[in-house]
Amino acid sequence: MNGPGSPAAPAMAPRSAPVAPVAAATPPVENAPPGRRAAMGFILVTVLIDMIAIGLMVPVLPHIVGTFTKSNDEQALAFLAVTTAFGVANFFGSPVLGALSDRFGRRPVLLLGFAGLALSFFVTAAATALWMLVLVRLFSGAVQSNISVANAYVADITAPQDRARRFGQLGAMFGVGFILGPVLGGVLGDIDVRLPFVVAGGMALVNGLYGWFVLPESLPPERRRAVDWRRANPVAALRGLAALKGVGPLVWVIALASLAQFMLHMTWVLYTKFRFGWGPGEVGWSLFAVGVVSALSQGVLLKPVLKRVSPQRLAVAAMVSGAIAYAAFGLATAGWMIYVIIGLNLLGGMAAAAVQGMVSNAADARTQGQTMGAVASLNSLMAVLAPVFGLEMLRWVADKHAHDWLIGLPLYASSALMVVAVVIAVRFFRRHPAAKPGGTAAPQHTP
Repeated sequence: MNGPGSPAAPAMAPRSAPVAPVAAATPPVENAPPGRRAAMGFILVTVLIDMIAIGLMVPVLPHIVGTFTKSNDEQALAFLAVTTAFGVANFFGSPVLGALSDRFGRRPVLLLGFAGLALSFFVTAAATALWMLVLVRLFSGAVQSNISVANAYVADITAPQDRARRFGQLGAMFGVGFILGPVLGGVLGDIDVRLPFVVAGGMALVNGLYGWFVLPESLPPERRRAVDWRRANPVAALRGLAALKGVGPLVWVIALASLAQFMLHMTWVLYTKFRFGWGPGEVGWSLFAVGVVSALSQGVLLKPVLKRVSPQRLAVAAMVSGAIAYAAFGLATAGWMIYVIIGLNLLGGMAAAAVQGMVSNAADARTQGQTMGAVASLNSLMAVLAPVFGLEMLRWVADKHAHDWLIGLPLYASSALMVVAVVIAVRFFRRHPAAKPGGTAAPQHTP
């Protein structure tokens, strides 16, 4: 929760209480070819390339949508349709893809996601009508669950006590991806708003080739499980997530925190356009700042912090920081203030890793993919609701003067949601013993 476009990708939200120890993560896959056993380095490179490709499109997608509309109000409504299409498809697709990764392994599902992503980018670049954007986002949402599968991959190869740190490394790659991607997308978008999608499609193809020839499988055959189609749907997946021992009410925390963050993400490009007159270039540099802060907080500071503070306390403090930052974004009256707020929200980038470690440890070793798919499905549901609420609120104030404080309405709403999430988390953690600093023990969960 580090700000707009922050690599929240691995959906975050705190969860957990004391749970029975989970079977230790398996070591690198035994049947992998020599020299290609599953390791963090492989998946980190995969995630980095993936996030650069996704980051490329962030500053320009709303502007491509704007080429098919005639006013701020129409642009917000059309962008709502495009973003909702992806969220709906991903909501239904994520638990299925997660279950398939538990059955056939992480690698083939990741390869499917890369292919879907590449096709989505190329079709977007060639789109001549709004309906084409909506259709391709539906397809992309249905076949792309790279983030949740990457989380399951990390859980496969990591002992429970090390997962928070490893998820932090994964988060750092999200940050680096958002350092490089949005800036490049903004620079290319200032040349032509369609050019970033061509480049992003090429990067997705490169990632597919990397996955095909280099990326090893992380899930050994003996730990795979048959697909239970009764549970491979979003409703059953969310029920299973809520039933995880040690998670309980924290599912609500995940939902509220994700809704808050997605509302920020969905409205960021248009908000900064209406408020400060920003184009793709300025948006790209703001996301560059987010990526730098996120990489620093998760890649450098997280490990020493977790040695001194429990994941629960860290998650709460990070969400409080996020709530303050969201409100401050909405109150900012000049573009330079955005960068100050991003820098001061250094703590906010640590919430995801702390929460992911807790949830992952609450899941059985054979159901990591399904659990991560359920979390992805929950986040996809929030991604469906976020534009409905956030962009609709932005439409209400789109015609107001740029310096009117009400322009920040969706960001104030995000801040309020984070406050509610903090209250629920604090009440839950008070009823359950906290894990010892260093990640050794009791409470655990994952988004």
